[in-house]
Amino acid sequence: MWPGAACASRRRVGEVVVTRASLVRLVATDLDGTLLRSDGLCSGRTRAALAAVERAGIQVVLVTARPPRWLHDLADLVGEHGLALCGNGAFVYDVRSRQVRDEHCLAAADVLKIAVDLRNALPGVVFAVESRLGYRRERDFLDEYTTLQDVSAATLEELLDPLPGKVLARCDGVPALQFHRIVDELVGDRGVVSYSGAPGLAEITAAGVTKAAALGDWCTAQGIDSADVYAFGDMPNDLPMLRWVGRSFGVANAHPDVLDMVDEVCPCNDDDGVAQVLEALLAGIDQRTTGIAVAGA
Repeated sequence: MWPGAACASRRRVGEVVVTRASLVRLVATDLDGTLLRSDGLCSGRTRAALAAVERAGIQVVLVTARPPRWLHDLADLVGEHGLALCGNGAFVYDVRSRQVRDEHCLAAADVLKIAVDLRNALPGVVFAVESRLGYRRERDFLDEYTTLQDVSAATLEELLDPLPGKVLARCDGVPALQFHRIVDELVGDRGVVSYSGAPGLAEITAAGVTKAAALGDWCTAQGIDSADVYAFGDMPNDLPMLRWVGRSFGVANAHPDVLDMVDEVCPCNDDDGVAQVLEALLAGIDQRTTGIAVAGA
């Protein structure tokens, strides 16, 4: 949850309009802070809503910053297709078979140049990578998830085979907002710098690799137009996806930038906001109505 965000809807969800012109064919949703509750779990109500949406013939696609290795406990949420778009769009991952089906990696030359620039501007900056083989880090890259089993090396340069889908950077002692601004400026058009909620962590993917790009590729392959997609999110890394779809929803606990741009604000993640919208959508389809409101929103 974004710090300071209240677990209540800032404005009503409004009406879910169900017409031939606004047929919903796919629901795309972020995980942490959006679909999942603050304890990282998916409620029974949300599980039921996702299953009902799929029974109605609407695809559900998980679009997350999580790396592949953090999806295994959520295999029952990925639907019949079994795939998730993860790493902020860097990987298409078959969660059940634990195989990367497609990847969009940073070029080694770009990673090396970015690392030099960041080290010059931010003494003490450290790096880790996410690749199809998993997580590897520089020895000094330490956070709450660090374990003795991590594959580590002295420098980032030793961690580029296979190429990473995402590079992680942090620099303790530099305020988070200042750190993100510097990283964003220095990376420039060589990559995409994202913020998904972890304080002081910058996530870097290859140029053009975003949640929106990954979802766009998925929809093109399925013959689905962006106008026929609902999407849910809570953090700045969700913004490209939320701008791309036909109808965007931010949970009430979302980052202010998300709340400012989405079409609708739904109840917070701990109040099953995504499930409330999906339940309303399905009720509208079942009743052949043109508009309904989410109860209690």
